[in-house]
Amino acid sequence: MLQLTGVAASTAVVAGCGGGGNGDDGNGNGNGGGGGETIEPGTQIEFDGQTAGWVGIAPDSIADEENPTITLQEGETYEIGWTTGDGAEHNIAIYDENDEVVDDLATERVTEPEDQWLEFEASSEMVTYICEVHPTTMVADIQVE
Repeated sequence: MLQLTGVAASTAVVAGCGGGGNGDDGNGNGNGGGGGETIEPGTQIEFDGQTAGWVGIAPDSIADEENPTITLQEGETYEIGWTTGDGAEHNIAIYDENDEVVDDLATERVTEPEDQWLEFEASSEMVTYICEVHPTTMVADIQVE
């Protein structure tokens, strides 16, 4: 029972309920973690596409987190994508504050995640990464510093 309680407590912290977060991300999913450490430029940010949420694979700072906030350096280049999934249709896109795709940064909707990578230069207009098929569950914040 204590182990389950620990899992529930860590889930609450990941979801932004641990006091260190910045509240709701404006998308109604409650994700608003503090963003953690800034991801190194040139890093591939890899996810497992699950209808319930993006699950971090790499880098290690987001591994096993659901819908982790990613913190990037403005003007630096990154790759974001998904390499495995639950067999449902997904894509990955980067949105601005008006819920519009930034600079055509969106992949095709597919069930098998071949070539589901976006290479981009981080800019302050980027606020979320999202699956457009599952916009209420597969969405999280991007913080650009």
